Amino acid sequence: MPVIALPPLRLPEATSADQIADYFMAFANATGSLITNMKLQKLVFYTQAWHIAVFNQEIFEEDFQAWIHGPVVPSLYERYKSFQWRPIIRDDLNEGSLRTLENAFSTSMQEILADIIIEYFYKDAFALEQSTHSEAPWRIARGGVAADEPSTNVIDKKTIHDYYSQFVKSDGQEFQSSQGL
Repeated sequence: MPVIALPPLRLPEATSADQIADYFMAFANATGSLITNMKLQKLVFYTQAWHIAVFNQEIFEEDFQAWIHGPVVPSLYERYKSFQWRPIIRDDLNEGSLRTLENAFSTSMQEILADIIIEYFYKDAFALEQSTHSEAPWRIARGGVAADEPSTNVIDKKTIHDYYSQFVKSDGQEFQSSQGL
């Protein structure tokens, strides 16, 4: 019986917040790391933020809201809220699916993800929360909302661009952490 070789799985042109989240969970599983919903939200946020800053283009259309603990894509939060503060368990995302996801992303997307891994992945959720709280996009979106009050205010993508693009190096291909300055 002949074997049919199928082309590698390709993600659609439009990438979603869920696909970026899957990448980080696959990376976590492949490296033996743990990832919570709060940490996942921040990693997805920084991926979107730096992509907007470097390439002047969003990765996905979903908006982040300025929640108490930092930027959140509500649909992504809903997907994993049953884990509460505990690590997300996704046995279907592993080293094999990590390679499939990487291969489906553009080269520029792979570069951004690699930079996010280096700069943010190994920080804990609390450190990432503190980082987003110290940066203008979350603070501006929160406006006058008290720190301990819920908010569904959208973090404006232009504000994200304006803030993070000030840290982009002149070649536009790499970034300097806003925390490293």
